[in-house]
Amino acid sequence: MHPQPQDDPAVRQPARAAAAAFVGTTIEWYDFYIYATASALIFGKLFFPGSEPFFSTLASFGTFAVGFFARPFGGLVFGHLGDRIGRKKALVATLAIMGVGTVGIGFLPTYASAGVLAPVLLVVLRVAQGIAIGGEWGGAVLMASEHAPQGRRTFFASFAQLGSPAGLILSLIAFRAVASMDKVAFMDWGWRLPFLASAVLLIVGLLIRMGVSESPEFTTLKAQRRVAALPAGEVVRDAWRTLLLCLGANVIGVAGAWFVNTFMLNYTTQTLGLDRALILDCLFVVAFIQLGTQLMSGYFAQRIGTGRFLKSAAALAMLSPYPMFALVSSGRPAAIVIGIALAVMCMSSSYAVMAGFMANAFAVRVRYSAISLSYQLCAALAGGLTPLIGTILAHRYPGQWWPLAVFYSVLAAISLICITTLERKKPAAAQATAEAF
Repeated sequence: MHPQPQDDPAVRQPARAAAAAFVGTTIEWYDFYIYATASALIFGKLFFPGSEPFFSTLASFGTFAVGFFARPFGGLVFGHLGDRIGRKKALVATLAIMGVGTVGIGFLPTYASAGVLAPVLLVVLRVAQGIAIGGEWGGAVLMASEHAPQGRRTFFASFAQLGSPAGLILSLIAFRAVASMDKVAFMDWGWRLPFLASAVLLIVGLLIRMGVSESPEFTTLKAQRRVAALPAGEVVRDAWRTLLLCLGANVIGVAGAWFVNTFMLNYTTQTLGLDRALILDCLFVVAFIQLGTQLMSGYFAQRIGTGRFLKSAAALAMLSPYPMFALVSSGRPAAIVIGIALAVMCMSSSYAVMAGFMANAFAVRVRYSAISLSYQLCAALAGGLTPLIGTILAHRYPGQWWPLAVFYSVLAAISLICITTLERKKPAAAQATAEAF
C-alpha cells in the first residue's frame, strides 16, 4: 500500500480542522477573557460606580455571569443548526457574532457619560458574547474530532480546548500592555483597545474557518437522510441521564478555570492588596504552563485511557487549592506562580480531554446539541456563579482562605463522581459511534 501524498485532502483536512478549531476557539476565548479581566479590574468602577467597592465588583461579576446564562441558549440554537444544516455554517456564524459583540463593548459609553444606559448596553453585548461562545465550543470540538484519524479523536478534540489558554495569553498580553498606561488614560480610553483589537482577529479567524470542509460524519449522515428533526428534544428524551452526567463531569474544568483566572485576579488585588500588574504577570506565566499541560494531556489520555486520566486529574484537583492559597498568600511572585500553576495543571488536564470524552457519549445525529447543552448548562451554573460565590465567601470570611479552598474541592469532587459514573455507564451511543472510553 502506498502512503497518501501530503497534498491529499484526507491528509490535509484533519490537520486543517484541528488548526481551525484551535484558532477559532482562541479568538472566541480571547474575547471572553478580556471581558472577564475587565470585569475583575475596572468595569465595576466604569459601569457601576458606588461608594462600596464590594457592591461595584459584585455588579460587575453579575454582568460576567449573564454571559454564562446566555450560553445554554447559544448551545441550543447553534447545536440545532449544527445538527441540522452543518457544523461549519454554525461555527462561522458564532465567530461573527462574538466579534461584533466584543468590538461593540470597546465603543460603549460609561456610566459617567450615559447613565443607566451604559450598563444596559453592556449587558446586551455580554449576552451576544454568551450566545456566540455557547454555540462555538461544541462545533469546534466536533470539527476537530470528526475529521480525526481513527483512534485519535481524544487527541484531535483537545486542540479545540487549547483555545482557552491561548486566548487567555492573548488577553493578558493585551491588558498588560494597556495596564501600564497612565491611570487616567487607561480608565478613559486605554481599556477599550483590547476589545477593538478583536476586529482584526475576527477577520483572520473567518478566513481560516472558511477553508475547512464540512465534518465527514455529518456529510455522511446528511447523505443518508438520517439528520435529526429535533436533536435537542431527542437528547432530552433518550439520553437525559448522560446529559446530566456530562454536565457534572465538566464542573472542575469549567468552574476551576474561572475561579483561577477571574476570581483570583480580584481576590489577590482587593483582598490581599497585591499589585495588579504583578498578578497579571503571574497569570501570564501560568497560562503558558496551562497550554503545555493541555498539549500533553491530550496525548497521554489517548494512550492510557480517557476515563482513567480524567479520574486522576479530578482527584488531584480536589487537593490542589490548599497549596495554591498557602503559596499565593505569601505575596512572592515565584510562590504565586507555583501555587496557581498547581491548581491549573490539575484543572486543565481535565478540561483538555473532556471534549473527546463527551463526544464519544452521544450519537452523531444529536452530538452537537448534546455536548453543547451539557457543557453550556455547566458553564451557566458552575462557571458564571463561581466568581460571585468566591467574592461572597471572601467577604464573609475576611482573612481566611480555607472556605474558598473547600469550595474548590467540592467542585472537583462533583466532577470525579460524574466521570466515574459515566465511565461505568459506557453509553450505548458511544459504543456504536466512536472509540471506547
